Amino acid sequence: MKNNEAKVPISRLSRLSKMGGLASRLAGNVLLEGAKQFSQGKSPSMQQLMMTPKNIGHVADKLSQLRGAAMKVGQMLSMDAGDLVPPELAEILAKLRSDAKAMPHKQLTQLLVEHWGSDWIAPFAQFELRPFAAASIGQVHLAYLDTGEKLAIKIQYPGIRDSIDSDIDNVASLLKVSRLIPANVKLDTLLAEAKVQLHNEADYHFEAEQVALYQQQLGNNPHFIVPKVYPKLSNNSILCMQFVEGVAIESLTESSQAVRDQIATLLMELCFKELFEFKLLQSDPNFANFQYQADTQKIVLFDFGATRTISDTLSQGYLQLMQGAIVDDKQQMTQAAQQIGFFQDAIDPQQKQLIIDIFYQACEPLRFDGEYDFAQSSLAKRITQAGKAMSTQQDEWHTPPTDAIFIHRKLAGMYLLAAKLKAKVNVAKLFSVYQTQIGKKNV
Repeated sequence: MKNNEAKVPISRLSRLSKMGGLASRLAGNVLLEGAKQFSQGKSPSMQQLMMTPKNIGHVADKLSQLRGAAMKVGQMLSMDAGDLVPPELAEILAKLRSDAKAMPHKQLTQLLVEHWGSDWIAPFAQFELRPFAAASIGQVHLAYLDTGEKLAIKIQYPGIRDSIDSDIDNVASLLKVSRLIPANVKLDTLLAEAKVQLHNEADYHFEAEQVALYQQQLGNNPHFIVPKVYPKLSNNSILCMQFVEGVAIESLTESSQAVRDQIATLLMELCFKELFEFKLLQSDPNFANFQYQADTQKIVLFDFGATRTISDTLSQGYLQLMQGAIVDDKQQMTQAAQQIGFFQDAIDPQQKQLIIDIFYQACEPLRFDGEYDFAQSSLAKRITQAGKAMSTQQDEWHTPPTDAIFIHRKLAGMYLLAAKLKAKVNVAKLFSVYQTQIGKKNV
């Protein structure tokens, strides 16, 4: 079997045994490494013994073989835990964002027969059995219809949908017991979030519906492309979409400043539209979900499985929160945070102030007069440090609404992408449209 292929274990028992085998291997490596270092007169900690390149590599490889929720946990940790995980682990986990192992051809064709019947090839002039992309939930294949239309066909790995909750619980146990994740990293919120998101992402009917809703909201916007869905060839495990050419957004770091600024500006503007106009948020800011067409200067948007509807109350709450941060009105910010659902009346005043201060920092680009230089900003680091300080007092406030968590992820993802592109964006100008709306509501 090729190194980039691995059969997807389907049953819960087989998936659990994979995790059990990994745990045994890690334990064996710890004993060997411990004996080696003790013989050299060293006294390493348990975490140092666990955090070896070999052990981290084994974890990443096993998660990429399991795919599904197991791999998703690694992806989310790489994006959400930030500086809280050791850099060695963060680097390898980051590879999981786009480095899953593909199904072998035999397993793939069995799936196609199961879903489309023995004559599954009939609608196609050509179907590439080797995927051009493999991720946590499924892999994507290139195909051509008899009409010449070029398709990207996303095929879900077998058994993924039924193993989401158990996979996440098993991975969480492994990470905690093995101490690969430091004790100060709060996994519970991340893992609960992962379960909800994965159940949506594993329903391709749901994703097709979200694509249609998003296209409706986007209308004739000249700056973006959302590939169309082919419903007759799609079901809850297979999603057939138009193939759209483009290059990875993160590959444009050496493009001209004007191009990088334009891309970041358009995506930031779109984020505000999602939150305040569409009330529909594509909440997964993974860089792989954005591509760019140099010839048309359009941005291609992918992966709508994590799309969420935003309530009017939540949308208005964030509008008021950001406006309050711009005019330095901490009372308005506090009222908005209360409306969003960030804390209860009994919260300690100092803790409440700390939360408001984090919000205030996060709105720094909105307060800046002119183009905010994300490349030179230490904003992400400062927010991370503030979050660390707050994490020791988690019992002082309750977890905010799930939708709020996803909104924060989207906004943070836009900041990270702008920083990756070394872009300069006039965020205040983009938001000024909505400040006018607030003014009208208050008249």
